[in-house]
Amino acid sequence: MEWQDFLKQEAGLHGLSSDQEETLLAAFPKLNIQINQKQLSIQLNISEHTVKKRLSSIYDKFAESCEKLQQQDGAGKLQTLHDEYLKKKFYQKQNIQFNDNKISNNSLTYPSEFQKLIDDKTKSFCGRGFVFQAIAEFIQNNSNGYFTVVGDAGMGKSAIAAKYILDHPETVCYFNIRAEGKNRPDLFLKVIRQQLKERYELLNVEDADLSTLLTKVSEKISNGERLIIVVDALDEVDQEASGNLLYLPTILPNNIYFLLTRRPCLAEEKRLNISPSVAYQELDLREYDQKSNDDVQEYIWLLLNSGEYQQGLQQWIEKQPNLSKSEFVKEIAAKSENNFMYLRCVLPAIAEGFYNDKPLNQIPVGLQGYYLSHWRIMGMTNKPLPKNKIKIVYVMCALKSAASREVIAKYSKQNELTVQEVLDGWAQFLQKQENYQPPRYRFYHESFRDFLHNLEIIKAAGVSLPDISAEVAENMTEGLSL
Repeated sequence: MEWQDFLKQEAGLHGLSSDQEETLLAAFPKLNIQINQKQLSIQLNISEHTVKKRLSSIYDKFAESCEKLQQQDGAGKLQTLHDEYLKKKFYQKQNIQFNDNKISNNSLTYPSEFQKLIDDKTKSFCGRGFVFQAIAEFIQNNSNGYFTVVGDAGMGKSAIAAKYILDHPETVCYFNIRAEGKNRPDLFLKVIRQQLKERYELLNVEDADLSTLLTKVSEKISNGERLIIVVDALDEVDQEASGNLLYLPTILPNNIYFLLTRRPCLAEEKRLNISPSVAYQELDLREYDQKSNDDVQEYIWLLLNSGEYQQGLQQWIEKQPNLSKSEFVKEIAAKSENNFMYLRCVLPAIAEGFYNDKPLNQIPVGLQGYYLSHWRIMGMTNKPLPKNKIKIVYVMCALKSAASREVIAKYSKQNELTVQEVLDGWAQFLQKQENYQPPRYRFYHESFRDFLHNLEIIKAAGVSLPDISAEVAENMTEGLSL
């Protein structure tokens, strides 16, 4: 189905008058093109006041179908109608058509190498409406620019990036992943170049830098069309050379935007110098305690009422004296310190019986508190220290990519049975890559690596990081295959 035919169908389904339908079709002439009120006034030869009245009526008629349209106040409603309802429904229809024809539509969305990550990060995603609204308003109010989401480890930055990509299949994207070695400027440019080349049919760009690519794209896109490039985890970039991280351009053509995520950093570590003509805005998740707490509670309720952890969580709550679901949600939300990674660890652990012998007040507080609690429960602080298991964990931390049980055993010089015990005990912290045979494992999140590199943990564990790194490097030179 063509885009304009789809809009006509939606206009009929929502009872739009002929004038309203004309305005809707003019406002969105193509899938990724949006016309503002002033342009609509000129194009339809009516006053801006009349355009505003028509759009207001359109919003009212679509509000029942688009919950986010109901929730939004002020500017940005046209963008919300397009992004949160029309485009999503259009892609759903296209997906059905492609599936019927047995044609893959991955090329319409994102690179296949990031598919598993995006699927994982958006599983059970909820909330964060205030972030997406701020992004939409930034794009609506600026002709180009950089929008950066800042937050501590585990606050959901990568999930926000993944959800934005999932909801906006026309975006171009790159995820920096230090644990997989996907965090260098040359790899970033290669992946971005390929996406832009295919999407905009660019010619002779095999050696083009990012600024040149964006200039060529700007010559291809129509009036009202926008290109948004999502780049996750700038703090994980490995780049010794000076200049902007990933050599991001200091000047951007009109209608081109970057959505970036990163951890908080010092001013000199930001490494993003841009021209005054380029808009810039930061949204620091740490400054939105109440909104984040609302989202955290929504996420807890979601897992309480559906999915694989529902039964286990409810059984645990029922075993606690005088504990209601509402109290459980508020208490766990407070303990989480608005950290979604904490929830992704603690809630499954509760559901799976990890805390069956502990009351609510003994559930650890904060992500680092949870890591320390699990470290102790796994016997890593026992006397004598289980140095073989500790070494396995630190060797896995030192590896730059996922590794099989056999390879982990070789690097750590421990037997495979002991390695498997560690893999089982730390399963909730690991990503298991089953597309390889045998499967490979790596730690799920950089925050756990941060925990392992805490000086107090290192000292208590009796390990030498330089020695472990040297052993790993030595084994690599001997040609051990991952």
